[in-house]
Parts: sequence; C-alpha cells; structure tokens
Amino acid sequence: MKKAVILFNLGGPDKLENVKPFLFNLFNDPAILNLPTFLRYPLAKLISSRRTPIAKKIYEELGGSSPILKLTEDQSIALEKKLNQNEKSEEYKCFIVMRCWHPRAEEIIKNVKLYNPDEMILMPLYPQYSAATSGSSIKEWNDVCKKNNYKIKTSIICCYPTDKNFINAHTKEINKKIKDLKNFKLIFSAHGLPEKNIKKGDPYQWQVEQSVNKIIENLNYHSLDWILSYQSRVGPLKWIGPSTDDTIIENSKNGKHIVLVPIAFVSEHSETLVELDIEYKKLAMDNGCKQYTRIPALGTNEDFIKSMSELIIKKDEYKFNDYLCPPEIKCPSHLKKCPCLNHE
Repeated sequence: MKKAVILFNLGGPDKLENVKPFLFNLFNDPAILNLPTFLRYPLAKLISSRRTPIAKKIYEELGGSSPILKLTEDQSIALEKKLNQNEKSEEYKCFIVMRCWHPRAEEIIKNVKLYNPDEMILMPLYPQYSAATSGSSIKEWNDVCKKNNYKIKTSIICCYPTDKNFINAHTKEINKKIKDLKNFKLIFSAHGLPEKNIKKGDPYQWQVEQSVNKIIENLNYHSLDWILSYQSRVGPLKWIGPSTDDTIIENSKNGKHIVLVPIAFVSEHSETLVELDIEYKKLAMDNGCKQYTRIPALGTNEDFIKSMSELIIKKDEYKFNDYLCPPEIKCPSHLKKCPCLNHE
C-alpha cells in the first residue's frame, strides 16, 4: 500500500525580490486577515509594501533568502526514511507544501497524483494547532484537491503538543544547554496571536501551554525558573502575552543568564535566526545580560522524527471525525476551533 505524507510549513522567500510577494501571500490569507476579498486584497498589498523594506533587511541577515525550504527538505528526507523502516508492507513518500511560497499546493498535487497513493496523511509541521497555521494549510490543500477533483482516503494529524517523543526531543535539547548553568531564566518563546483569535476558540495558546508544562515535568529540575512568552507582535491589536521582549528586558536587568527555547517552531527561519539570535540577543545585552543562550529548533532531532513517524504509522488509534489527535489531548470545550473535536 502506497501512502503520501503531506508536510505543511509556512515557507519563505528564496531571494530578496520575492520578499514582497511572499508577504502578500501571507497577508492575503483569510486566516490572517479575516476580511472579504475586496477589502483583504488591497490591504494585503498595502501591508506587504510597507513591510518589505524591513523584511528585506531581515533576509539580508540570512544571506538573501530563507533557509526554511532546505531545512524542511532535510526533515522530509529523515521522516521518509524512518517511515519506510516499518515492518508493514507499506510504502511512504513525503511531499512538502508551503503556504506562502513555493512549493505551493497547486504544484505539489500534480506530483502526488503521479505517485498515485492509496492514502494521504496530512502532517503540519506545527505541533500546536492554530487556524492561522495548520488550519489554513489544511484548508488550502483540501480546496486544491476539490478543484482538481482528486478524491482519496485522507487522514489529518491536527496537532501533537504533548506527544511523548516531541516532548523528549525538546527536553534533550534543553538539557544539553542548561545542565551546567546557574542563575538562568528559561524562556519558552512562541509566535503570538491576537487575543481576539483565542477568545474565538483557537486552541493554540492552550496547546502551547500544555507543551511547556510537559517539558517542565520531563526536565524534572528542582525550583526551575521558567516562563512562557510570545514573540513577533505586529499591528495595533492586543496580542496574547507576556511578550518575549518584555520578559527578556526584565530578566536581563535582574542579572539572569537568558536561555530561549523556540517552543512552537520546528525549523530555523527568520524568527529564530534573526529575531531570537540577533535582535533579542542585542536587547538582552543592552539591558545588562552577560550570558545569552538559544536552544535550537528541533529540525531533524531523532526524537522529533520519531514523534511524527509514530503518529503517522499509529494514526488509526487516534481517529476523531477524520482528524487525528493524540488521545491524551482533551481540549477544553470552549476551544471550539480545535478540529479534532476531542473535547472534554
């Protein structure tokens, strides 16, 4: 039996002249700007034009392009190899789909059809579900399948915030860095969301909290000094907090060794390599920090690849209304945007 695994990620510009169209694709997504098309399109044009000069400087720091596609390809190769070590007579092939830059869903569906699988498994590279990330990618893929009249058995792994192998992966990466440290503040940093998204029932913040709580439990340190914060706030809306920059300033002034963990990113990209490594490090040093450490994104961490492969291979154990969710995830009933419908 042939199975196609569709890996979803955000994507990033492959050269500086593509920064503006990448940003336009991002802000023209209804999951990001929830407006009618006739309003969203010109607003996305305006925002992307205004943000392009700033974003270009960020990508110049990265050598003129985003590394996210190459790093996602590395994850795809590692996952495909792991999946095909299974003892069943199943063949797996991984396909990468980026939401805001190439390869896009319209391109990849042709390759999937040529492969002619018996089943598709949709696997977001976002451990914690949000309508703005996993939800948007899954919707686009389903829309493209419908447009191409492509019908096939499909399963969707919506989230895996407390999967044991995912938690182990983070625990091991953190332990490598903090085992000999003293007087440090462990700051888990996740991409933020407008507060209104959470109030509408998006489970993202709750799931990020579950990830962090499990990692803290797994680290098993006595009196560990830690906090969860949120980065990358843009626009005038009120966002969930506390903010990572405020948290860094406060703890730097208190003389803490800052240790940052990207808890919601599994690939290095502009928000880890520039925002965390350069901008936030400068912010910390400017406020008295003497030591600054950043835990790497999981990438091809062996436990992370194992996490995804076991979720895919064991998916039938987790089935809830066509979405798959680890059985220990019991989203509170008010988080109505969680697609797995595995609520308390």
